[in-house]
Amino acid sequence: VLSEDEFHDALSGSYISNVYFLSKRMYVFSIQCVAAFAVSAVASQWERTGKPFNPLLGETYELVRDDLGFRLISEQVSHHPPVSAFHAEGLQKDFVFHGSIYPKLKFWGKSVEAEPKGIITLELPKHNEAYTWTNPTCCVHNIIVGQLWIEQYGSVEVINHRTGEKCCLSFKPCGLFGKELHKVEGYILDKSKKKVYNLYGKWTECMYIVDPATFETHRKNDKKASEDKKSSKQSSDSEETPQLDGDSLEVIPGSQLLWRIAPRPVNSAQMYNFTTFAMQLNELDKEIEVVIPKTDSRLRPDIQAMENGDIDLASEEKKRLEEKQRAARKNRSKSDDEWKMRWFHQGPNPHNGSQDWLFSNGYWDRDYSQLPDIY
Repeated sequence: VLSEDEFHDALSGSYISNVYFLSKRMYVFSIQCVAAFAVSAVASQWERTGKPFNPLLGETYELVRDDLGFRLISEQVSHHPPVSAFHAEGLQKDFVFHGSIYPKLKFWGKSVEAEPKGIITLELPKHNEAYTWTNPTCCVHNIIVGQLWIEQYGSVEVINHRTGEKCCLSFKPCGLFGKELHKVEGYILDKSKKKVYNLYGKWTECMYIVDPATFETHRKNDKKASEDKKSSKQSSDSEETPQLDGDSLEVIPGSQLLWRIAPRPVNSAQMYNFTTFAMQLNELDKEIEVVIPKTDSRLRPDIQAMENGDIDLASEEKKRLEEKQRAARKNRSKSDDEWKMRWFHQGPNPHNGSQDWLFSNGYWDRDYSQLPDIY
């Protein structure tokens, strides 16, 4: 349910810029930072309700950021069902980040639900650590009538495969009166399954970490206060007085901030609610054009026409590309010729054994002579 730019912003933007940060952190802080990192990627989807350009089978996108120290390649490896695979790596060999986006869609009349099936993997070679998790369920409401809005809910389990540590996150459903909207709560277990930290926040704003005893005390006091509305208020300078953070999130005294969302540019609403990073993803200069393959998203004629403001041409090109893709699929079925992925292959995830899409290498050798003509 993400456009090509949205998909890569979720991965390359919030995810990748934070992976660079993660690779520099000390081991003792790793799993809570990875958990905040996982939440940060979900935040990039907030308010993005525009209809996307569907990626074509074999479509690719690369991003090289020398200034941030990483490079990324992704490929649309399947059309039915739609699956996008990606692989990113630090230029200093400090991290590898890979996975696939495979949303299983369910329609509920007034809403559509995207249940993620792909595995997300982060490897930190310098610490000999590897983490895996899956994204929460995304639901878009009011698809028939009314204002569209996005909700994230479900459980996310981040596992450190070297230490046995585990972070269990719960993305809260909105609820009847919206009190739980955007909220995320969770906890970290060490290898002996002892709870060592609690996490809380909103996936649209920020994430905090606090020790379990303080968290439970706050929860009990909060429950008691809601039951007894006549209880006296504490003075404003008391250390125990909860602060208001962002959109009314109570910050528990003694908490440590793990992540806060970066503000979007002032013209974001006119640019499909993109971040500054996402707005830059489709830029095409001569230096990039001479090295990228002909399957790169930047070269899609329908997207180029839309960026140039020619909506009619964009619509015509979109229709032509989709018809070309259907015709190619029909011809393959007649000849029993199966589609071959160029840069990814299916295989077991090296850390949990689940079926995954893995990078086949070779892309950065820049030999694109055998690529299909999909545009």
